Amino acid sequence: MVKNITIFTTADCAYCGMVKKWLGSKGHTYEEVNLDSCPERQAEALELSGARTVPVTVVTKHDDTREVVIGFNLAKLAPAVA
Repeated sequence: MVKNITIFTTADCAYCGMVKKWLGSKGHTYEEVNLDSCPERQAEALELSGARTVPVTVVTKHDDTREVVIGFNLAKLAPAVA
């Protein structure tokens, strides 16, 4: 069961929009952190993902475990939010 979904995005990222659209189509709500608007959170996204790319989707479960999905990767994202 999913407790929280956070997506780190940038304004000009097409894959970010695809992740948001897919999550919305599945009825999931999420917090969006736009790194253009919140550059102070870039280190957080990098620490979580180990990648300097977006989107970084962080799925937090009710037991507080986290799954981090980099990019538009439905093979990982779908089971993470199931």
